Amino acid sequence: MQKPIPSYQIYKGTVFELVDQAVDFVLSKIARRVGTRAEGPRAPVDYELPREVIAEAIVNAVTHRDYASNASVQVMLFSDRLEVWNPGELPPSLTFADLTAPHASIPRNPLIAEPMFLAAYAEKAGTGILDMIARCQRAGLGSPTFRMSGGQFVQTVPRPVQAATPEVTPEVTPEVTAQVTEQVTAQVTGEVAPEVRLVRAMDRPMTRQEIQHALGLKHREHFRKTFLQPALSAGLIEPTIPDKPRSGKQRYRLTAKGQQLRSGQP
Repeated sequence: MQKPIPSYQIYKGTVFELVDQAVDFVLSKIARRVGTRAEGPRAPVDYELPREVIAEAIVNAVTHRDYASNASVQVMLFSDRLEVWNPGELPPSLTFADLTAPHASIPRNPLIAEPMFLAAYAEKAGTGILDMIARCQRAGLGSPTFRMSGGQFVQTVPRPVQAATPEVTPEVTPEVTAQVTEQVTAQVTGEVAPEVRLVRAMDRPMTRQEIQHALGLKHREHFRKTFLQPALSAGLIEPTIPDKPRSGKQRYRLTAKGQQLRSGQP
């Protein structure tokens, strides 16, 4: 990790919102591929790291961390790996070898694990890590690894070798506050601004939901603050019904400035 840190954000909300925002932030920093609409009205979006793997690692950290510890959950994205750290240790009845085979679900924090299960963020079958391993292997990545370091349980997911090199650090504090830190080294290739990504994702007038889906983002407030509002403020897009901003028929279209940016013109 290197300084200076050019971007530092604090996310607040429920544990569900923290997971969504942390996952969306990581997704915004990794490579993605958008397919065609040959098989339906929505174009498929694939990321260099499966979204389910990122979400599983972060849900594990938030659900099973030791909330008696003052340490934070940390999610760090490096050029060759994603690391998720959380304070706490494995239950005495489990070993690291047990994690890679069918094992029982032993939640550290049942009052958090239960709503996570009911909201379909997690399962009670002890299959989350096995799913992570299988998805990584299907994506052509190496298997994730697990270790202890200084009282922290560390999950490491390898990235493709050709990936870009941003370093991203969200921290989830015991007060359920996520701090997201983006660290960029001198070797990092230029990063595309969120509003530019939004413009490139638009090929017609689109609803807020359609744009958000095209970008592969799940959390609405994060999308609105980080992508939609900056694009509107920069004059790259405009609402089709400006006098009724909350209309159910509201669409957003590219302005002349946005069309020039999308076409690559100066």
